[in-house]
Amino acid sequence: MGGAADVGGGSGAVVADVLVTARGPLPARGRALGEPETLRPGAVAWEDGAVTYVGPPEGFPEGSPERAGAGRRAAAVVPGFVDCHTHLPFAGWRADEWEARLLGRTYRDQHGEGGIHRSARMLAGASDDEVLAFCRPLLAEMLAHGTTAVELKTGYGLSVEGELRQGRLARRLAEEAVQTCTVTLLACHAVPPGWTREDWVDTVCRELIPAAAAEGLADAVDVYVEDIAFSVEDLRAVAGAADRVGLPLRCHADQLGPSGAAEAAAALGARSADHLNHAGTAGVAALARADTVAVLLPASTFSLRAGAPPARDLVDSGAAVALATDFNPGTSPVLSMPEALAMACTLYGLTPAEALVAATANAAIVLGQGDRLGTLEPGKRADLVLLDVEDVREVPYRPGHNPVVEVVVGGRSVGASHPGGGPG
Repeated sequence: MGGAADVGGGSGAVVADVLVTARGPLPARGRALGEPETLRPGAVAWEDGAVTYVGPPEGFPEGSPERAGAGRRAAAVVPGFVDCHTHLPFAGWRADEWEARLLGRTYRDQHGEGGIHRSARMLAGASDDEVLAFCRPLLAEMLAHGTTAVELKTGYGLSVEGELRQGRLARRLAEEAVQTCTVTLLACHAVPPGWTREDWVDTVCRELIPAAAAEGLADAVDVYVEDIAFSVEDLRAVAGAADRVGLPLRCHADQLGPSGAAEAAAALGARSADHLNHAGTAGVAALARADTVAVLLPASTFSLRAGAPPARDLVDSGAAVALATDFNPGTSPVLSMPEALAMACTLYGLTPAEALVAATANAAIVLGQGDRLGTLEPGKRADLVLLDVEDVREVPYRPGHNPVVEVVVGGRSVGASHPGGGPG
């Protein structure tokens, strides 16, 4: 985990026409997902990078600069967005594959010649400096759209040394980034050329996971369970290897077809089960009973023109639901969390309030950061986003519009999207 700078240390305050943040037991489930605290007006103050006050403006102490009207003003304030599923770092785009899918090729058709293997070849063909130069502006663009915490993944290395190299690149990005960054070892993303699935899984468990853990390159381990990738049995094997080195488990589950991965992830105590487009009734029920968070990725559904996951059933059953971009060059070239909120509402039927909590408080839980990120509460890191809308529903209502006026990370203004909104 890292962040440039750990930019914390700033002090200040914001008074907004409306302030919205999750509060209470987390992750938020069921009705609570759609019932964040809403203050009209609302105020937040921080010292040394940590939130010290959230409430009505008149709650500031008598005689304080904030009570006298000093500090920022905003139409709306929300916690910084937490993008808990991305595939950075990578090097290069795959727009031709997207166009080919429009003309009738499927993602399965592209697997091997294109897809994950193609991104692996692009990464292998780029120098470390070229990869970092490609990714830095992408992280900056994410910041401008209000993302204050990001998951980075490996998975395009497709060899032991290639995965370790990508993990090192991810850590370098994390050290530079303004955002809090965690790194996930996507140890089983695709079977490397020249390998059998069984031999690669064995090598992952015996060599790759222990080596990544020993070098401090990973905060979690992930497996892509799919008929073109890895099996539930492979997930169990990787879960054991991850547990032996003290790393939590994550799972790409039921994206292209039903596999039982959601149920298996829940039974294994995985931190998350992601995608879930083909999760069935048993998967929904298993996630509702478990601590495993269901991470929904609507931008990949949009790009693949796929069927939606049972999002409404997951929420109504009491499963913990989070939201992320799945930012990657093949199936989700979308890095804007406001855009992901818009897609989650329109494609999946989440309410704007549910989408906001899923993209902040619950997403922070997925990254193991729920005790310090994702909500505006005293003691937590002062990561917040100032918006140009007085009704937070306008964030998903207006896809394509970036509502972010200013971004505050660790109490310091680190970027703005609108002129006059702060340093850009």
